[in-house]
Amino acid sequence: MKNRNYNYKMPKAWKKKKKSTFNRKSTSLMPVKKGELPGKLNQKKYKQLTGTSSTWKLPGILFVASLSIIMLIIPTLIVMPDGSKNDKQMTVNAGQEPEETVELSAGDSPFSVEVMRASSDKVENVPLETYVSRVVASEMPSEFELEALKAQALAARTYIVDLLLNQDQEDKPAVTDTTANQVYSNEAELRKKWGKDYNKNMQKINKAVASTKGEILTYDNAPIFPAFFSTSNGYTENSEDYWENKLPYLRSVKSPWDKNSPKFLDQTVVSIEDAEQALGVDLGDQIQVDIARTDSNRVSKLTVAGKEFSGREIREKFKLRSSDFDIEQKNGHLIFTTKGFGHGIGMSQYGANGMAKNGKSYQDIVKYYYQGVKISEVAETAPTLVAK
Repeated sequence: MKNRNYNYKMPKAWKKKKKSTFNRKSTSLMPVKKGELPGKLNQKKYKQLTGTSSTWKLPGILFVASLSIIMLIIPTLIVMPDGSKNDKQMTVNAGQEPEETVELSAGDSPFSVEVMRASSDKVENVPLETYVSRVVASEMPSEFELEALKAQALAARTYIVDLLLNQDQEDKPAVTDTTANQVYSNEAELRKKWGKDYNKNMQKINKAVASTKGEILTYDNAPIFPAFFSTSNGYTENSEDYWENKLPYLRSVKSPWDKNSPKFLDQTVVSIEDAEQALGVDLGDQIQVDIARTDSNRVSKLTVAGKEFSGREIREKFKLRSSDFDIEQKNGHLIFTTKGFGHGIGMSQYGANGMAKNGKSYQDIVKYYYQGVKISEVAETAPTLVAK
């Protein structure tokens, strides 16, 4: 964006059992003499053993009883070696359904978006919801919580609707695939980016997009400018403290979840010579710097060697991650220590993920970072786009 930097799993196969020493084709069990297998008994001996004269010896009886018990127990062991454990596993597994496959079709989108590709200088015509899913895939880490991805989808859809409603040149695509608007990558680029994880990641993102299909953020019945960025310094910024215009829904709010972001702290080192050239001043041996800060602790104004700069100017000149910075002079260099990543206005992505981890819904997230907004339907808010 511009200005923002079980299925049930079978147990392992049981070891193959040795073949039983009794004849499975026999219709009854027979006591045998030591060393003589049942399958080798002749008919005479068979009649003697199974006729009316049945004075069996005790060892034979015990042997047959033992075989009977084994025949009853072994099949049970083979099927269920650990009854309690497998009963539990089967019950849990039986309660789960296969993961749903979510696909976004052209019929889900009321209109298409013409995207000018920077790499080819060609236009791609993309259905709205597909466009939104690819922006989310490009702008937010796919491992983020589902509710955070939903919030990002809502912001991305609102952004493009607002842009298209206010475009100046109708004969040319108004949408780029860079941070000048929203970062967009097509399927081939995302497959290259994610490799074998492409299907898994896109299923998650498609689910988020489908869950918010057709929804946009509005203020006074008009789409908002849904600014978003990576990581705050603990607070978001008022729009007029970084940009020129004051927007009622882009107000500074606390965002403590961002401290867990890997992008929360950063340092940039610049030589004194490079700093003098960039600022157009002579810094001398001891740099005197006066800094004024906004309510969110970002630099609003900085005076150095008698020349005044805005915090945004310093950030852009030295490619700092944030306009919340401190400066230290050491060994002929200036060391900028920054907190946060991005312009700080609107929705913090790492903040949104933190809220989602704490159980907040995407509705909670967007209404927190965009004050006083409503969730509306694009078909009702932007009928002129839908009619195209």
